[in-house]
Amino acid sequence: MLIDSGTGENSMGQDLQPSRKKPIYTPQPALRQYLIDYGREIPLPLSYHDLKRFTYTTPLKDKSGKDSYWDTVSYDLQEWNQLRGALIRMYAILKTEGDMSFANHLDVARIDFCYFGNSQPFRIRIVNKYNDNYDHFYIKQADANRIYGLEMEHLLSPNRMTYLTHQQTLIEEHVPGIPGDIFIRDYLHHSSTNVIRLAKEFVKFNERCFVQLLGDMRAYNFVVNMIPDIEDFQYRIRAIDFDQQTYEGRKNGYLPQYYKENYALVQLAIQHLDSESIAQYQAEEQTLMTFRLTSSRYRMKAMLDIMAKDTLAPPEKLNQLRNELAQHYQLSIPERKTQSMGQLLKWQMKQRLRKSLQLLPKNKSRFDD
Repeated sequence: MLIDSGTGENSMGQDLQPSRKKPIYTPQPALRQYLIDYGREIPLPLSYHDLKRFTYTTPLKDKSGKDSYWDTVSYDLQEWNQLRGALIRMYAILKTEGDMSFANHLDVARIDFCYFGNSQPFRIRIVNKYNDNYDHFYIKQADANRIYGLEMEHLLSPNRMTYLTHQQTLIEEHVPGIPGDIFIRDYLHHSSTNVIRLAKEFVKFNERCFVQLLGDMRAYNFVVNMIPDIEDFQYRIRAIDFDQQTYEGRKNGYLPQYYKENYALVQLAIQHLDSESIAQYQAEEQTLMTFRLTSSRYRMKAMLDIMAKDTLAPPEKLNQLRNELAQHYQLSIPERKTQSMGQLLKWQMKQRLRKSLQLLPKNKSRFDD
């Protein structure tokens, strides 16, 4: 059975619903200074709210003709001409640190807007005029939970995240991959899918989310990469939605195995992995996360110190999560040391990575309060 911790709890993919409509938490000055220090906060040629001046929208269909969560937006001609040049410059800033020598090759093919979700993002399609190759990037409202989630993913996961902020605007590089819900529908039962390797990756992804306290990892909030190997494929599951970073009050909200949308992947792990193998894969991921943590420990500590003083969820969610984690580990969590979600996240990371941290040399494993 798929287990989520050393307590031996089992899961069959419950009907867990995340919190509805999370508010936007404005980045505070300390977080803004952190972003400046690490090259994430730079001047951008337009803001999120500049894109809100569209005149009308058209529902966007997917390749099969079904409605998507996106609408294509249109602007008057003068507004469009101003936006087009600014968006190309913004793409250059994101991709080539502002080198505009390639700008003549580029154009804005389409702007889509998503009412669904907390950040209500704009998706910008950039096309190469000479070969019609296209790429995307996203413009969103700058939300503290999401920024912390992007940083946690960048520092602790095997993935690097490219994003920038400017005041209340956040831009993100597109994360390539097959959306999890589409992968489950179209690829999961394909004869070429190595279900054992996929089940292993789901266990590791489940562990990463729990260590990082990254919530709402339903299938359409992550993508699956299939990587050709010597004789088969390897798989990588990557989170693409970070709005629920340290916001959910329920402990199970940070474990992808508890969402009904992921039920097929849970079943895969139950069918092909025993408890010893699951424990091994969890330990492997904890060890890798510990190595990443120690290699970026000063940056991580700087971020956690800021998170510790930030407000990222209502008090009732903090109290609920503290109580559920205490029950989960069968430990007493000192309330005076977990008075914010940032402090509770640090406690959670120490708890999950404790064994791996203890195996490292003392000068490598320092993770101060």
